[in-house]
Amino acid sequence: MGDEEAKSLPMELSEKGGVENNGFVQNEAFDDKETDTSSQEEMPKTCIIGVNPEATEEPVLEPYAGMPKEVLLKFSSQARYRVTREILFWLIITAAVVLVCATIAIIALSPKCLDWWQASPIYQIYPRSFKDSDMDGNGDLKGIQEKLDHIVSLNIKTIWITSFYKSPLKDLGYGAEDFYDIDPMFGSMSDFENLLAAIHDRGLKVIMDLIPNHTSDKHQWFQLSRNRTGKYTDYYIWQDCMQAGAAIAVPNNWVSVYGNSSWQFDDVRKQCYFHQFGKEQPDLNFRNLAVQQEIHDIIKFWLGKGVDGFSFVAVKFLLEATHLRNEPQVNKSQNSVTITAYSELYHDYTTTQVGMHDIVRGFRETMDQYSREPGRYRFMGSDGDEKEDIGATMMYYGTTFVQEADFPFNFYLINMNNLSGNSIFEAVNLWMQNMPKGKWPNWAAGSPNTARISSRFGKEYVSVINMLLLTLPGTPITYYGEEIGMENIASENVSEEYVNSDPVTFPEKSPMQWDGQVNAGFTEGTSSWLPVNPDYQSVNVEVQMTWSNSTLSLYRELTSLRNNELPIHRGWMCYVWNDSNVFVYVRELDGLDRVFMMVLNFGQESTIDMQAIVPSLPSVVTIRLSTNFSNTGKAVNTNTIKTEAGEGLVLEYKTGKPVHTMEAFQDNCFVAEKACYSSAFNLLYANC
Repeated sequence: MGDEEAKSLPMELSEKGGVENNGFVQNEAFDDKETDTSSQEEMPKTCIIGVNPEATEEPVLEPYAGMPKEVLLKFSSQARYRVTREILFWLIITAAVVLVCATIAIIALSPKCLDWWQASPIYQIYPRSFKDSDMDGNGDLKGIQEKLDHIVSLNIKTIWITSFYKSPLKDLGYGAEDFYDIDPMFGSMSDFENLLAAIHDRGLKVIMDLIPNHTSDKHQWFQLSRNRTGKYTDYYIWQDCMQAGAAIAVPNNWVSVYGNSSWQFDDVRKQCYFHQFGKEQPDLNFRNLAVQQEIHDIIKFWLGKGVDGFSFVAVKFLLEATHLRNEPQVNKSQNSVTITAYSELYHDYTTTQVGMHDIVRGFRETMDQYSREPGRYRFMGSDGDEKEDIGATMMYYGTTFVQEADFPFNFYLINMNNLSGNSIFEAVNLWMQNMPKGKWPNWAAGSPNTARISSRFGKEYVSVINMLLLTLPGTPITYYGEEIGMENIASENVSEEYVNSDPVTFPEKSPMQWDGQVNAGFTEGTSSWLPVNPDYQSVNVEVQMTWSNSTLSLYRELTSLRNNELPIHRGWMCYVWNDSNVFVYVRELDGLDRVFMMVLNFGQESTIDMQAIVPSLPSVVTIRLSTNFSNTGKAVNTNTIKTEAGEGLVLEYKTGKPVHTMEAFQDNCFVAEKACYSSAFNLLYANC
């Protein structure tokens, strides 16, 4: 390049020459001179280069993924990002507050969940007759474990096993020789623990009997008491007796439940001991606090094993009057010397004495100590059995402030002698009208001490009675075999060994009928402790599982309906009609327009016009379930509902005017554990 070309370049160089900047390291000398404006001589003269001025402006930086913190902070302070961030923050806070408030509201408004003893029917097992696992002819605990799947198939989650304590088996084991051991007939403690684990593994619960009133005369306590040993001296009720030769002059006229005097002379102690039941079952002295503590320790032992609840048996006999006066005669003109039957006296001094309920409430307090763990509530039932005094039975529920039993067992259907629509209504209404507010009812039609349903009322009424139990409000109790319609065995088939040795009946305790094989599948041994009913070829579990119209199939359908339909599970019950043949009631739930009406025939063929009784009833309703399966799903006109003897119908319909809101039926409606349904949120709430 020549000198002329160099001069033509629009460039002016600094007299001091170029300045070098090594990378990102700032030249301090340059920096100082660049910022010093006080001296023109020291300012470097710039050179002008032919470049577009816009190209020298700093490019606009946009947010990009992975930008460093310094860049991020630069953008975060801009209004458009700051406002958006604050809006999102307050939305999240508001949503959290709304969620917490909604949760609190739902909890506050939600009704109490039904506990396990309310949610499922109870299946009562007499263990000696349920299933024999070791071929000795006697049912046992292993046998129960073998058949748990049958109980699960019934949609039942609670098992009640009657007494299996070590016992001489007088009165079927209700006089225990050892409350802490299993009778060898039924197995071992290990067998019980295995059974309990198997029950809980299937999500089931187990209740067992406890008979605190008395023991066997073979019990160690009694042996020590009759010898006046230490604290055991007064564990039983002893009184001096006047003995003149072979005759014994007893303290009073008190009579045993099984007949004859309640006093028995003991040759060892030379006194009489008191027994409300058999002479082999001396009554404990519950006025002795040490005796009460013994029972509390027994309760703790079994609850510690994992038992879910107790049925306390014969608790009304716990205390007797200390004055020992004669009890009043029913027939005052009867010669007192001839009084030998329990029914010939009013038992004013030997049942339900002052202080008895305090003892039972003490049992409740001990059980509550084991109910504190979530999901492990321990159930307590009591054996009220006050046939003539419903008020006395209701006392077992406890008071408003002090809980006693979760419910006293209801024997009013069991004790009913004549079957009709009216008698069923009276038994149901008696309980519901007298039950304290907020308490839970229960129903049973069979037990180990009552003739089976089919034997008392006839085979044709088994299914309709099962339908009654499983559609009434409360907890139904099914005695083993009633789900297939078992009958009593003939009394003449019972061995004299049992008739002569035990003051109880046996026909209703015949072995469970599992299949059509020898001994009905109860035992693989050569014989069973009681004979199997001859009808076992057709009345058994195996064959009825295959019949769509069987008693067993209907039972399973009914338990499924009860478990799945809220109105039947925990809704209102209103009586609609009853006469000599039929009993009609509805089950409803506030907020739900679906209603179930039960039309149950306990008499003869009947036709009723339900539209005339309930004007708001639809003209046509659907048969949801029938004791005759061929009718299930059919439509029926409500002005002519026809039922045969022993037929039961579960009718389903929709209405905007439920019966329990009608003034005409207000006094006929009851609800326990009230709840209302919200279709908008698909949940139950309490305040409605």
